Amino acid sequence: MADSATLMESASADPEQACPIGPVVDIVFSRWTTPILWTLNMHGRQRFVELERRITRITPKVLTQRLRQLERDGMVVRTYHPEVPPRVEYEISELGRSLAPLFAHLAEWASTNLDKVEVARHGYDTDSAR
Repeated sequence: MADSATLMESASADPEQACPIGPVVDIVFSRWTTPILWTLNMHGRQRFVELERRITRITPKVLTQRLRQLERDGMVVRTYHPEVPPRVEYEISELGRSLAPLFAHLAEWASTNLDKVEVARHGYDTDSAR
């Protein structure tokens, strides 16, 4: 694993890489990606309709787009069953499952800190000097 000095050197050498986790954030934390991965990790293999029911407020079009992108990125496995009627199932891949510790840390951070964020927002929004 690269040490922080090596990361800082490469970041300063290439402005595009100023934040080495930028590509990860783009892949994992787009609007609907996290709820899809979370749902597949928590509930296992699911059909499109099951995902749609569990992830409220997502449109079928967006769910289709995100699932295709996640499949392309190797985070989700799509299995087509040539039956009548055809059946398609989605499940989180091993690569996607490797994000579970990251999600667990973020969930812990959220339970510890989201109240503080709300207090800070309220203070900011009610500050008359703004």
